[in-house]
Amino acid sequence: MTEAILLVGGKGTRLRPLTMNTPKPMVPAAGVPFLTHQLARARAAGIDHIVLATSYLAEVFEPYFGDGSALGLHLEYVTEKEPLGTGGAIRNVAGKLRSAPDEPVLIFNGDILTGLDIEALVDTHRTAGADVSLHLTRVEDPRAFGLVPTDPDGRVTAFLEKPQTPEEIVTDQINAGAYVFNRSVIDSIPAGRPVSVERETFPGLLAAGAHLQGMVDSTYWLDLGTPQAFVRGSADLVMGRAPSPAVPGRCGDRLVLDTAEVAPDAKLTGGTAIGAGARVAPGARVDGSTVLDGAVIEAGAQVRDSLVGAGARIGARTVLDGAVIGDGADVGADNELRAGARIWCGARIPDAAIRFSSDQ
Repeated sequence: MTEAILLVGGKGTRLRPLTMNTPKPMVPAAGVPFLTHQLARARAAGIDHIVLATSYLAEVFEPYFGDGSALGLHLEYVTEKEPLGTGGAIRNVAGKLRSAPDEPVLIFNGDILTGLDIEALVDTHRTAGADVSLHLTRVEDPRAFGLVPTDPDGRVTAFLEKPQTPEEIVTDQINAGAYVFNRSVIDSIPAGRPVSVERETFPGLLAAGAHLQGMVDSTYWLDLGTPQAFVRGSADLVMGRAPSPAVPGRCGDRLVLDTAEVAPDAKLTGGTAIGAGARVAPGARVDGSTVLDGAVIEAGAQVRDSLVGAGARIGARTVLDGAVIGDGADVGADNELRAGARIWCGARIPDAAIRFSSDQ
């Protein structure tokens, strides 16, 4: 198998304000746009032709990645005028594929960070003689996901939407967002209208007697849909817990891009990534966080499990814990932002304006 479709059309609403100016797959994780990690992993698995199905802020992908030659890939781009859903997006790019009807095409989502063995998924697909194969992963609490039970041979028996009651949780296997489709199946998806693979295509194929194969691969898997998950994914890439050939440096506790300035006594831990041109002042502590290009962390600030947008400033002694600071925002000194606080792009917070604890 040599080609793939990458679905990168989502708006990333759960990630706002990170995605106000940047589509979710282009938000930096471990020093490079998240998409770079996915493209590099696909290349490492022997794929050389990838079609990107774009929609939201579609115009930023091609100027950055171009024809893909820098990554050893041939990239093409197809932009949806109207959002078409996962199935519709897949069908919409079919004209760019080169595979014959019985050849496999890899399809993966632009917001999943995974250690999936792509070659093993393709081998499973071929060996089973399947029409579609799905990467399944096991999760402790499957209520937020669609369940995919399989028989002893790994053949998919049903697709169950997000279960609500304990009786409905018949398996801990969920759809992990990577598939192998025979090309002919892609061509059978209705064109020109929204289609959901999860709610329409897969159940329809199953009802029609098609062979859908599941492969459980419980290596690293993370849905980067929320800011907290995104920050954790970036930290895991920096520390080497999530595998990627595209991390721009050695794996370890910190990743500092070349033009960043970090004071000698500032502490960077837990997979923290500091972007180009960013500045971390003396006495600052940054743990498990992502600080994007040109941002400034002033003296004595404490930043934990947070994301600081491009060009933002965090004032002296300010505490961030599980917060997201939009691009260009200015957070004054002696503030305390915790527990999922989101500061919008360009917002200004005066000194000592927001506290969670009493002023000491």
